[in-house]
Amino acid sequence: MAIMSRDNGYRGIWFTLGQFGEYGDKYSGGLGTYTAKHVPLAVHSHEAEKTFFVYGGAKASERHLLAMVSCFDHKTGQVPRPVIVHDKGLAPNWGNTTAIVNDPHDNPSICIDEFGHIWVFVSGRGKVRPGYKYRSVRPYDIDEFELIAEEEITYPQPWWIPGKGFLHLFTKYTGVRELYWNKSADGRQWTEDRKLAGMGGHYQSSRQLGEKVVTAFNMHIDGVPDTRTNLYFAQTVDMGDTWQTISGEPLETPMVDRHCDALVRDYEAEGRMVYMKDINFDEDGNPIILVITSAGFPAGPKGNPRVWTIAHWTGKEWAFHEVTHTTHNYDMGSLYVENGVWRIIAPTEPGPQYHGCGGEMAMWLSQDEGRSWEKVRALTSDSPRNHAYARRPVNAHPDFYAFWADGNPDAFSESHLYYCNRAGDVWELPYEMEGEFATPIRVHGTQS
Repeated sequence: MAIMSRDNGYRGIWFTLGQFGEYGDKYSGGLGTYTAKHVPLAVHSHEAEKTFFVYGGAKASERHLLAMVSCFDHKTGQVPRPVIVHDKGLAPNWGNTTAIVNDPHDNPSICIDEFGHIWVFVSGRGKVRPGYKYRSVRPYDIDEFELIAEEEITYPQPWWIPGKGFLHLFTKYTGVRELYWNKSADGRQWTEDRKLAGMGGHYQSSRQLGEKVVTAFNMHIDGVPDTRTNLYFAQTVDMGDTWQTISGEPLETPMVDRHCDALVRDYEAEGRMVYMKDINFDEDGNPIILVITSAGFPAGPKGNPRVWTIAHWTGKEWAFHEVTHTTHNYDMGSLYVENGVWRIIAPTEPGPQYHGCGGEMAMWLSQDEGRSWEKVRALTSDSPRNHAYARRPVNAHPDFYAFWADGNPDAFSESHLYYCNRAGDVWELPYEMEGEFATPIRVHGTQS
């Protein structure tokens, strides 16, 4: 157990993948809330009256990944100095060298158990760099954490089922990216890892509704991530002991047939790529999947049209609806469903770095279950850097509704962190702090 160090401000990690084409890197910029496969990144606690969140941070002017945790206090409207849960430091690189880890694939995810303990699952990167599981020593408190485990986990997606414990969905690098799960009653002792899908590679996004956990995922042809296509869905209501299709038919795991019963849509046959973004539920508990489909993986116009797309299970069939077009495959946003209103907060608008990851944040609404959408508000405008990866907290509170980072995809830059309320007003988390607590500054919006 250790009292954790705190930083003096909120700064996201800047990253470049280094895969450049005519229109820039495949993805780069401010990726503190990356990836879409790290789920969840924030949880609102009604008991504590706080929203706890994690992100990939860095010291000013540095590219050195720090796994950060903090909270927004809904009573005071303030944030404390963020806590460094884990310093990735020096670790093996993909080659045989050791280097400072600057890779947001190692960002953390967060979960709160029914006793109020905050769990931070720090992603590793295949077998090259390990992942870590941390548990707060005291409920609803981020001052002190204990290291529970060091193990092979990538893209952690932990879900706490009250009375039963953790169901953890994650990825292993087995030559390709395959989906696994395990479970634990207390977070300390875990069952063996079990493979969920191995059709050549996958990326997934999952969510929890009561005792049900659902996942939507794509497939990589011959294990190549730049061929990601198809859309699949699977669900479990018994902590992963069995998995079912949307209609409740049993699925044999691991799923290895790309045309198995989990297939929602054969985008491979249509020549379309599929980028996972979010998954939520309608008011009847039916899943709604948010993806971007694309014509190609490099940045630039050859991938157009890039289409924000909804896949909604109506109770009888999968219905597909177009939201809007976008400029980049790695534009990432979140889907909300409340009182018959569906809402998307995402960087759907071109940003100052037009062909780069992210853009300007906007809010879209649908009042007919996703069949038609209207952009109701621009959350950011005239920004110096692209905004990227808007994330939805579990049990999102109207005052801390989505949070994200900015950054320049074309050149190393500062990366600031932001959050918005449900109305679409935006605050910046303090880049530098003099005291132990600070009040975020409103940067967009006029609501009083």
